[in-house]
Amino acid sequence: MTDVQRIHPTEDLEAPPTSPLVPPGSAISDKATTHAPPSRPPPPPPLRNNFPAAIHGAIEAPKTKRSCCCKCICWTIGIIFLAVIVIGAVFGILYLIFQPKIPKYSVDSLKISDLRLNWDMTLYAKFDVKITANNPNKKIGIYYEKGGHLRVWYAGTELCSGSIPKFYQGHQNITKLDVSLTGQTQYGSSLMAALQEQQQTGRIPLDLKVKAPVSVKLGRLKLRKVRIYGDCIVVVDSLSTNNLVSIKTSKCKFRLKL
Repeated sequence: MTDVQRIHPTEDLEAPPTSPLVPPGSAISDKATTHAPPSRPPPPPPLRNNFPAAIHGAIEAPKTKRSCCCKCICWTIGIIFLAVIVIGAVFGILYLIFQPKIPKYSVDSLKISDLRLNWDMTLYAKFDVKITANNPNKKIGIYYEKGGHLRVWYAGTELCSGSIPKFYQGHQNITKLDVSLTGQTQYGSSLMAALQEQQQTGRIPLDLKVKAPVSVKLGRLKLRKVRIYGDCIVVVDSLSTNNLVSIKTSKCKFRLKL
């Protein structure tokens, strides 16, 4: 028998690698071709209240400031309310202790010393008025300070004026005052004609206005100045000079002003 020479293929080391002889789609093929998924960075840590700390502090700051303002306003209102209560209580106690009453005044008599037309057609008037001031308070004295005035008006025109003397009126005291009034008015001819025409009716309305600064004395305490304003409508029968004029009616109103 002849020997048959068999030739075995030799492995070529320089040849490129060939793909495995595995049919595609098989389980072995899927395992071989599957790659590991790429790694992802870890998620950031959760934020408190879904806000950064800086933003959270910025939101809380206005609330704190607003709360302080509200507290200051509440404290201010409370202090004012308390002060009003204290002042009201003090005045209430003083009222119960002293029981203040407004002084009363009356016009006793009116004398026209002079009433004439001057060469420049101005009207000159001089009146003498007697006034009674009555202080009905038992525990309150009244200081009549300098600067008090009494004025006489007719039909919206001032005829004359005079100063009220400075004096002190004690408790439950009645004081008689003599006030001399003088004045000079423009357009005297028309005013004199109106007065003479009114005199024929026997009723001449005169308006006496009083303004007197006074200080009230409570016990030994002298309070600040207040003003007494008075308005007296006096109806007289005539304007004859150098004679007492008859006062038909007299109606007075007085008020205090701080």
